[in-house]
Amino acid sequence: MGLFGKKYENAGAGIAKNAPKKKPFFRFMEIFGRKFWKMIGLNILYSIFFLPLVGAIAVFIMRYNGSMPPGAPTVLLIIGLALLFAIIIGPATAGHTKILRAYILEKPVFMVHDFFKTFKNEFKYSCILGFFDCFVAMCIVASLYIYPIIIEHYESKIFYVFFAIALSVGIVVLMMNFYAFLMIIATNLKIKQIMKNSFSLAIIALKKNIITLLIISVIIGIFVVLIVFADMSIAVVAMSLLPFIPASWVGLIMCFNSYPIIQKYIINPYYEQRGEINPELIGDLGEGTDSEETLFEDMGGKEKPVETPKKAKSKSSGKNSKHKGKIIS
Repeated sequence: MGLFGKKYENAGAGIAKNAPKKKPFFRFMEIFGRKFWKMIGLNILYSIFFLPLVGAIAVFIMRYNGSMPPGAPTVLLIIGLALLFAIIIGPATAGHTKILRAYILEKPVFMVHDFFKTFKNEFKYSCILGFFDCFVAMCIVASLYIYPIIIEHYESKIFYVFFAIALSVGIVVLMMNFYAFLMIIATNLKIKQIMKNSFSLAIIALKKNIITLLIISVIIGIFVVLIVFADMSIAVVAMSLLPFIPASWVGLIMCFNSYPIIQKYIINPYYEQRGEINPELIGDLGEGTDSEETLFEDMGGKEKPVETPKKAKSKSSGKNSKHKGKIIS
């Protein structure tokens, strides 16, 4: 489509229904390229919900440096900001995941509207999961700070075991998050069932989870190195990029690698038990349709370009079906 050409409204030849399916890497890069600027907007929207955490850290630093009084009001302000972050980050992550899932499924989505609609509709379960993640994160941060001091003080190897256990729990919970928010927005499962399935998938798809974790670690590691160890000018540039790119990049990778696993083990078996086909798979390269019973042939990729004489208004309606999902036993 020529954005600045005179014929930007003309219809092209379409997309062939039975076109060969691209390899995952090339399909991901195609989605990434097409949604690049939209992901920047989504990242900005998602970053707004980190402001309470940024505020709590800023107040804590100012209190530590003596810029703010060390009294109870300052402590309550820090606690209040941290609590607000713990309440809203889960629903915001659900909204963020909802948009990214639509991108990988190549379904139409209205970013701001669907983000806040999901924030509202999935508030209960996503808030619980957000609290859980914040609690685990605080425990891991405390472990990273406390255990090295204890190990150095007591010189006992047993504390290395506790330290390794704490890190392992953190990694497992992180891999569970690859699936938990996706199941919140894509299924009608209860929070207990979502947590159980997330833990199961963290183990079942361990190889893919490790690959996802390594890719995410590289992206986050680059920003950490640039911010912490690089020159001040480079660190400022890297910090200025945080509201624009990393969260949606990481989220897209997680959704792209993890959602097919949810389809395979959670959603598809539910429909198979009912003798039905997952609606997400119908029409996917012809899957779920019988070519012998088709009344009309899909001419995608064969049509001649059609010029549109005037702009026509179009309306879209309908809601994405929400799948019940299967509980992994």
